[in-house]
Amino acid sequence: MKFVSWNVNGIRACVTKGFLEYFHDIDADFFCIQETKCQQGQIELQLEGYHQYWHAAVKKGYSGTAIFTKHEPISVRYGIEGEVAPDEGRILTLEYASFYLVNAYVPNAKRDLTRIAERLLWEDRMALYLKELDAKKPVIYCGDLNVAHEELDIKNVKSNIGNSGFTYEERGKMTDLLASGFTDTFRHFHPNETDHFTWWSYMNKVRERNIGWRIDYFIVSNHLVEQVQEATIHSHVLGSDHCPIVLKLKIV
Repeated sequence: MKFVSWNVNGIRACVTKGFLEYFHDIDADFFCIQETKCQQGQIELQLEGYHQYWHAAVKKGYSGTAIFTKHEPISVRYGIEGEVAPDEGRILTLEYASFYLVNAYVPNAKRDLTRIAERLLWEDRMALYLKELDAKKPVIYCGDLNVAHEELDIKNVKSNIGNSGFTYEERGKMTDLLASGFTDTFRHFHPNETDHFTWWSYMNKVRERNIGWRIDYFIVSNHLVEQVQEATIHSHVLGSDHCPIVLKLKIV
């Protein structure tokens, strides 16, 4: 099965920049998006053969997640119990017979770190939720996780240490999650490679010079790792300040 995750930075804008062409070309079983920035009724996507699940923020033009899938789930969960920022449409879970798919748009700690405490609480609650699911069946966790975990995952290390998305606290939460029974699929295949990024600032020529961050992930339960066939970054795809990431997984 093929899974795609993409922070589209506004699905209505992304549709005008090639989203549908990429969507049909990639022909994914599961296509997860973050930062939809729209409410129900503001856009209608004609995606033949796909079930659509949308989780919008209460605030218009903000946050939001969605999953488009060829496979009807057993159940759908919007948000989680005890969630930090529950009105922002940040977590969407589909349950299947042999796995859970969790799509998330993790809160940014903000440039001045005014949201760092809330962000760390969010991480704690999400980690607990993922481990609760993992105790029942394997988990595929994806999305814009808003952290460059290792120094390999960011172009300019020294100038960004302590900045939002590259604080020791945020990186530590990712380390803790992985240590609790999960694997970063891209690093599983590319443990030492640099210059693979999924987000670039809109500042002049930044993307062209590949001055980026890897902050979008497919993370799976350790007992799924042997079934992962490929984890790639489609950095050539434009339409957002993020690019899509792709996971190929043999479901047994």
